[in-house]
Amino acid sequence: MLFGTVCAVVALAISPGCAKPSASFLKRRRLEADASKASQVKQAFRTAWNGYYEHAFPHDTLLPLTGGNSDDRNGLGVTAIDALSTAVVMEEKAIVDQILNYTATIDFSTTKEANSSISLFETNIRYLGGLIAAFDLLKGPMSNLVDDDNSELVEALLTQATTLADSLSIAFDTPTGIPDDSVFLNPTRRIGGSATNGPAGFGTLVLEWTRLSDLTGNKTYAQLAQRAQLYLMSPTGEPEPYPGLIGYTVNIKDGKFQDQSGGWGGGTDSFYEYLIKMYLYDPAEFSYYKDRWVTAAESTMQHLASHPSTRPDLTFLAQYNGKNINNWSGHLASFAGGNFILAGVLLGEARYIEFGLDLASSYYETYRRTPARIGPEGFQWVAADDGRSAPKEQADFYNKAGFWSISGGYVLRPETIESLYYAYRVTGDQKYRDMVWKAFSAVRDLCAGGYGFSGLKDVMREDGGGQDDFQQSFFLAETLKYSYLTFARDSAVQFQARGGNEFVFNTEAHPFRVRQ
Repeated sequence: MLFGTVCAVVALAISPGCAKPSASFLKRRRLEADASKASQVKQAFRTAWNGYYEHAFPHDTLLPLTGGNSDDRNGLGVTAIDALSTAVVMEEKAIVDQILNYTATIDFSTTKEANSSISLFETNIRYLGGLIAAFDLLKGPMSNLVDDDNSELVEALLTQATTLADSLSIAFDTPTGIPDDSVFLNPTRRIGGSATNGPAGFGTLVLEWTRLSDLTGNKTYAQLAQRAQLYLMSPTGEPEPYPGLIGYTVNIKDGKFQDQSGGWGGGTDSFYEYLIKMYLYDPAEFSYYKDRWVTAAESTMQHLASHPSTRPDLTFLAQYNGKNINNWSGHLASFAGGNFILAGVLLGEARYIEFGLDLASSYYETYRRTPARIGPEGFQWVAADDGRSAPKEQADFYNKAGFWSISGGYVLRPETIESLYYAYRVTGDQKYRDMVWKAFSAVRDLCAGGYGFSGLKDVMREDGGGQDDFQQSFFLAETLKYSYLTFARDSAVQFQARGGNEFVFNTEAHPFRVRQ
């Protein structure tokens, strides 16, 4: 895409300091639905849901090859709650009704098993996020999906979200207010006593807990999450190796960073993601979150953007340990393209959009080049100036692809499709839609089996190296939602490149209404 075209998109976006788009621009930028492809994504969602509902419900997770189940998220039915907002967005009324009737029966004040450890992070993004998003959608643009005699089931979503947050709130009972990620509710309420937490662990709470405060009128939830967030906004301890880029580990007792390692991968990823998304949620109150994102983004573009020696056309995000750059990345980091695109639209900054588009296309190459046509969990490359070379057995592949796999599994992750979704929404360029379709088709065809969809063991084999017999809940929450939205008709939920966004997605792709 030409830089001038991106500048035109940015200049016409409705964001702070930008002009309102003209009628001619709106007509030129209209994105048409592809009903056939949207329908095929819907069918994959139905397959995943029906397999779970028939063979694993109300347990957490379907084991699709055997028809068994796993209670990996405390046995509260995580697949049901995680799938709910996708079912709403897809207007799958029968599935919505099934989940609503179940949701009202969950006891979020305890766990079925004694001494069952609850992850604050995972429970927040999947359960709490799913409940809040469904409430926002069903009280808003998708209210037609619920019959009048079931309206109390919608109200129950907020009641249940409040009960869950009240249960989880003991995590913040620490000397600093930085939460412990482990919570126990049965037989007694206590926290795990961990000495540390990480930026993603407690920097991915502020959107959900602030939204819950806005919906309930109880400011305590926002205050708890925002107090903890301050230790990430003004970090102490080990200094930032680059401005805005922080380490992996924070001491819960004193709030100080204990290392200088990090990047845009697991452990830190969604902290950066939420900085700019809080600005979208309320640009007036959270402008300093935006400033913190900009600082991190500038350092990322200057120090972490890396080009493989055999494919200088590609841009990946490297990791760091102090000022030592490590040229490896992974599937989780591929969300960053979409995050930069989102920020570029909100801030009227074409450089961020261009960089985000470059990242989105580059990480898609990890799909296009593997034998399975799906990106690996982790991969590595050699920068032109670091004097190293690829392993001998990987050299031929690296010469063509610009990377080699260091962890070949695929666990139904959404991040590459997520970034391509934003790329399509901001440019309208069919090539990004085509990339989503090829990625989705590869996942659908190779991961289907038994009663649903399984992860793969090795994408460096044409058949995926076999399946792992586990249907992750985020496959229904994220991978299928972003795939569907790429081809669905325009709606209030869709990301709007011209501004006026009514919703912001949490890191699990659950859409929350922005603050009015």
